[in-house]
Amino acid sequence: MSSHIPPRPGQPPAPQPLPGVGAIVAVGSGKGGVGKTTLAVNLALALAKLGHKTGLLDADVYGPNVPLMLGTSAQPRVLGENRIEPPSVHGLKVISVGLLNPGDKPLIWRGPMLHSIIRQFLGSVEWGLLDYLIVDLPPGTGDVALSLIQTVPLTAAIVVSTPSDVSLQDARKAIEMFRQMKVDIAGVVENMSYFVCPHCNTEIDIFSRGGAEKTARQFDVNFLGSIQLDPEIRKGGDSGQPAALEGESSAHAKPLFDFARRVVEKINQLKSETPESVVQIQ
Repeated sequence: MSSHIPPRPGQPPAPQPLPGVGAIVAVGSGKGGVGKTTLAVNLALALAKLGHKTGLLDADVYGPNVPLMLGTSAQPRVLGENRIEPPSVHGLKVISVGLLNPGDKPLIWRGPMLHSIIRQFLGSVEWGLLDYLIVDLPPGTGDVALSLIQTVPLTAAIVVSTPSDVSLQDARKAIEMFRQMKVDIAGVVENMSYFVCPHCNTEIDIFSRGGAEKTARQFDVNFLGSIQLDPEIRKGGDSGQPAALEGESSAHAKPLFDFARRVVEKINQLKSETPESVVQIQ
């Protein structure tokens, strides 16, 4: 006899795993402007450089910046039976509204349409075998995050914050949202943590420093490290050549690879506690 219990009338169906996808990791933030997409893109690229099969889903429907940061305008290929083949960019399988609706024309959508596109990006895209699917969430705690959590079982979430009190206030809300939705938190990463003066090599704490690590301790979650405010990382994103493409030997990319390795370590820990995972990550 099957142990599956059908949902009650009016109750949404249970989240369904994506076959062949080992870990689904959401990258979120309480507010915009903290470099969340920059870190999501570079995390995905660093994972691919480290030998992991990686996909990147741009779920920031209103501000889909992933195509610009990856330097691509390649459109997904529509296959039979309403299936979508995502383009491969720098070794990543990528899907984004920005590839379907290029240019500056805005999408003025209400919640149900957001839910529909997120479900389509998850269920209709031929992701194939992946070790990691990184999902770049929009800032805040709104519809898209809820739709994602209701559609697929997330392995974990990463919360991005700068060290400023304003950013940390909203990061705490993001942490609480994931906890209320029963999503494991891989950790908090502090972006724009400090700036190294190119003339005197002095570290300058432009947005304060250490607040994200303190918040991680306060909420008993992992601290995934600090990423400096590096103009080269910004230039890489604007030019479609993210810093992680330079490889781990690059001084600009090394903190991003350190961040990626900490994510791998935490995800492996979480997956060892859930042996029913679909794909074993090496």
